[in-house]
Amino acid sequence: MICSMTSFSRRESRDEQGELVCELRSVNHRYLELFVRLPEELRALEPLVRERVAARLGRGKVDCLFRFVPSKTASAGVAVNERFAQQIIDAAGEVGRLLHESVPPRAMDILRWPGVLETEELDLGPVHKSAAVLLEQTLDGMVESRQREGGRLAELIVQRCGSMREEIAKVKVLMPQLLTSLRERLRNRLAELTAELDEGRIEQEMVLLTQRLDVDEEMDRLQTHLDEVESVLTRDEPVGRRLDFLMQELNREANTLASKSNDVEMTRVSVELKVLIEQIREQVQNIE
Repeated sequence: MICSMTSFSRRESRDEQGELVCELRSVNHRYLELFVRLPEELRALEPLVRERVAARLGRGKVDCLFRFVPSKTASAGVAVNERFAQQIIDAAGEVGRLLHESVPPRAMDILRWPGVLETEELDLGPVHKSAAVLLEQTLDGMVESRQREGGRLAELIVQRCGSMREEIAKVKVLMPQLLTSLRERLRNRLAELTAELDEGRIEQEMVLLTQRLDVDEEMDRLQTHLDEVESVLTRDEPVGRRLDFLMQELNREANTLASKSNDVEMTRVSVELKVLIEQIREQVQNIE
């Protein structure tokens, strides 16, 4: 199924561990380029995030953001290192005796000593599991969003391919009339000349001129490329690069058609074809 590279997905969860938020943003890019921003509590998950995003997305510049706010009950607590604190109190008393002072140390002075207060480590195992589940849910949302937008892009491309086929049909109707009109104009001009002309040479020149103006091959190649575009749109794989290549080929044939144009209507058709090709190309830039 056709997928767009432009998408956004956000999921959040709350449990006894706290609040988790995961956001994914993606825009078009030639390859898959991932930028990960994780809080310190989830830093160890970066390899998993990169692995899962690469497994689910083919192309695009992707920003992945996690936010974690621990709950009050799950927040890391603070404990007093009683043994170390007692050592400081004893040392303070010893120094007081040496200085002949009997003022005991204040509690806040003791708490300021590094190592007296110890932070209990938070068990991050459940948080990591919740974050991994939330990442999959966010990726599911992004893939669904990409597919929906990709489906709409495919519809637009098919519509423009139909418009191009209509323009090609106009050329096929117009070419015999154009060649007949050109032949008549040349004969009328040649008839104005007083010198006797070789009829065989005239016909030879007419054949050469007709060959130079013949666009049947360009029309056939345009039709073939359009068939391939519509076929590629049905594939269940990333097809953006192939579509981009086909746009280049379509544009090349349209340029050749314009260079052979010898009529206002032919010129208009070639310009319209190039406009439609450019419109498709702009849409293709967003396809994975």
